[in-house]
Amino acid sequence: MDASGMYTVFDGDKQLFQGSLAEVVLKVKRRLGKAANGTVLIFSDSTGKTMDFNFQGSEKDVLRRLEVFSSESEPAVIAGPGRPKLGVISREISLLPRHWEWLATQSGGASATLRKLVEEAKKKSAGVNQVRQAQEKTYSFMSVVAGGLAGYEEALRALYKRDEKKFLALIKDWPVDVRKHAASLAKSVFQ
Repeated sequence: MDASGMYTVFDGDKQLFQGSLAEVVLKVKRRLGKAANGTVLIFSDSTGKTMDFNFQGSEKDVLRRLEVFSSESEPAVIAGPGRPKLGVISREISLLPRHWEWLATQSGGASATLRKLVEEAKKKSAGVNQVRQAQEKTYSFMSVVAGGLAGYEEALRALYKRDEKKFLALIKDWPVDVRKHAASLAKSVFQ
């Protein structure tokens, strides 16, 4: 399930709905009526990827499947060693002897030092990771909806080169909803 909680539904090049997974699934079900399948695509706004969903049966059946889908996406937490109240999870890591020697000299112990190092690395790479994730979700969406449109490959190149002016110029003649959603997904790439 999408961590941001937002999903966008397209029928061809037209955006139909946007909202939480439950909202869009029910709207799609109502749109499809008794038909089990249609041409609509549900995209996760955080990943740009499409979702497959079974719309057979009643709205109640669809919501029941949605509950199962949601619970399967949540990883099971198994109690074990560590500090469960803090959310600490014990795992094995392998280091060279010189790394263990250095860790042994640090105040707070090896675990505290490793946590600090991980937090520092996360802070340093946050911007780069955010741009990469925005590029990937924009690519995922564009590859499904815009793959056959004029300027598609050049727009992708501009996206990965972080050339906003060229990207927007290349997608300006695309269908309005496709253009708007691609630009929205790519926004943090160009900031």
